[in-house]
Amino acid sequence: MSSSINNSTLTDQLEQMLKSFVQEKLELIMREELENFLNVENPDVPNSKNGYYQRSLDTRYGKIEKLSVPRDRQGEFQTQLFAPYQRRDGWLEEAIIKMYQSGMSTREVGKFIERMFGSSYSATTISNITEVAIEDIQAWQQRKLHQRYSVLYLDGMYIRLRRDTVANEVIYFVVGVTEDGYRELLSFYVGGQENALGWKEMLQDLYQRGLKEVLLGVFDGLPGLEEAFKSIYPKADVQRCVVHKVRNTLNRVRKKDREEVAEDLKAIYRSFTRSQAEEQFHLFQEKWQTKYPREVSSWENDLPVLLTFLKYPSSIRSVIYTTNWIERTIKEIRKRLRPMNSLPDIKAAEKIVYLTVQDINEKWSERKLRGFASAYTCLQDMFKERYEK
Repeated sequence: MSSSINNSTLTDQLEQMLKSFVQEKLELIMREELENFLNVENPDVPNSKNGYYQRSLDTRYGKIEKLSVPRDRQGEFQTQLFAPYQRRDGWLEEAIIKMYQSGMSTREVGKFIERMFGSSYSATTISNITEVAIEDIQAWQQRKLHQRYSVLYLDGMYIRLRRDTVANEVIYFVVGVTEDGYRELLSFYVGGQENALGWKEMLQDLYQRGLKEVLLGVFDGLPGLEEAFKSIYPKADVQRCVVHKVRNTLNRVRKKDREEVAEDLKAIYRSFTRSQAEEQFHLFQEKWQTKYPREVSSWENDLPVLLTFLKYPSSIRSVIYTTNWIERTIKEIRKRLRPMNSLPDIKAAEKIVYLTVQDINEKWSERKLRGFASAYTCLQDMFKERYEK
């Protein structure tokens, strides 16, 4: 018990020492600012120091109750450390946006601030602070894009959204990979049910913003999506997600056959050449045609778009035969949204998704996808062949 009290006392003393140190340095900076204002910036203006006034300021190191702010006789001096009526040094607003981005509701953020500082922030105030993201979203969604992306990944996720009543609505996502292998989440759109028309409108928007040349689109088998994609990017190839196809097939076969069917399918998409993959498919067909005719027929119909990746350099095949890359991104966004049972409106959804997307893009800007460096020359040749004739 005594040890606990001593530790608590020591912590309080350290916090007080830190606040005193911060206060001392802030006051020193303001005195230097006033000196510079009077003697360097305005040496010919009749003016002089006029004592101090005291005010409080919440800093990341705690609340400073009696901060001495210097004054001048003319009342024209203003410190650059904070605005005249600002009671916090800006970090709290940044922290609020980060908490909101992490999935805390506006009400939860308000309660947290009240516990920390004793002053309450209403849900409306929190929402207003995060409103700064809305203008950023509009600018981001209208920004010019690179002309070329080697690969576009398309996928969506559903969220619970309130419009009078709560219902599931889709968020469309497009991730692009540049010629040299850098990923970028290019755009998202919230609302409605996933369909080919929604994707077509989103792809048209990307095209109008400058994205004119694409080598490959990777997505699942949503009806009409391939046609929508090809209507905007007719010279691009289509790769149907092999992982989705395998998963759907295994869900339709008997449990005792799944392992064997999975191995036979793996022999198809692990082939090094198209001809080898087709040979493996024929073996799969002969073996399972009688027992699972629909599943075998489905693979036969989709084989051309399931094996597209084999025409690309072997160093990048592992990242272009599936939508796993964009699914991992969506998983991260879903994790941020999970604490909220439902979102109050589209603006709330857009704010959280946008803030998360910025974090993701910042991380990606420093990491190149493996294999694209060695594939660069080959991809350049493919661009020239398709778009420079």
